[in-house]
Amino acid sequence: MSKLIFTLGLIVSGLISGYVLQQVIRLKVIRHDLVLPRLRKTLQRVSILGLMPVSFVGAFWIIPFRDLRITLLPLIGSSVLLLGGALGLGTAFLLRKGSLQKGVLFCCGSFTNIGSLGGLTSFVFFGERGFALLALYKIFEELIYYGIGFPVARFYKMKEENLAEGGHILALFKDPFFLVASGSFITGMCLNLSGISRPPVYETLISLFVPVGVFLLLLSIGLGMHFSSVRNHVVEGAAMFLIKFLILPLVAGSAAYLLGFHEMQGGLPMKVVLIASSMPVAFNAVVVTSIYDLDLELANACWLITTVSLLLVLPWLYFLFSLF
Repeated sequence: MSKLIFTLGLIVSGLISGYVLQQVIRLKVIRHDLVLPRLRKTLQRVSILGLMPVSFVGAFWIIPFRDLRITLLPLIGSSVLLLGGALGLGTAFLLRKGSLQKGVLFCCGSFTNIGSLGGLTSFVFFGERGFALLALYKIFEELIYYGIGFPVARFYKMKEENLAEGGHILALFKDPFFLVASGSFITGMCLNLSGISRPPVYETLISLFVPVGVFLLLLSIGLGMHFSSVRNHVVEGAAMFLIKFLILPLVAGSAAYLLGFHEMQGGLPMKVVLIASSMPVAFNAVVVTSIYDLDLELANACWLITTVSLLLVLPWLYFLFSLF
């Protein structure tokens, strides 16, 4: 129970602290429209490019590969992200939404907060082994976002006649976030295969870097929260709730069970799959919506509704894991 309380407490405190700081800056700083984006990006860079890569390297360093079925984790992760996008797009068609909303709902369905919230939950619940499996699950996340999600969003904007289809793939290999994430994976795997023992101090570093890194990300998210858009998109938010917290975990959990993940490492891989597939809309969905001038209010509503709903989902996951 202490693990659940710590996880919920860190999430709530990070979001609230960020939102309060946002309001203070809006009241005290004249050019808050410039300060807030810069502060958000700085916090994200410190966390994603500074603290989290150290944790990922250490996690991959000790991940066990005795059962090769574990290598199917990235396949499940990629399939869940693509299925989420398809379900989001299907929701848009059922609700008879316009092109701008279709692009938003595809991205909200696909883009998932696996790294920060999923990583925190896996780490607190199951330690480094859970964090390492979560990192393996999400290894193709950025490739799907930049290679599929961004082009789909741009397609539904329908303003440019000539879509440079390879533009986002090329940009992907120049993006520092992708380069650092892939570099952490390669470095960690090389150390894993080398047989070199990981220094004991690494465990202390990870136990510090993971919660601090996630808190900084949550702080940056709180700096961008807006509650006014929620009441106008309750139906879409409810649909996204069902996609993120019912359909995707059910599909992913079933796939993990059929692959025998419940029989490996005390069922840890299956538990990590359930955590990763039960995470809310990622803030990247709001970012891509802003970049391509889609329905920003809708994206913010879906993101906020699912993020707040995590306060109900985490206790459910904690109870579910206690059963097996």
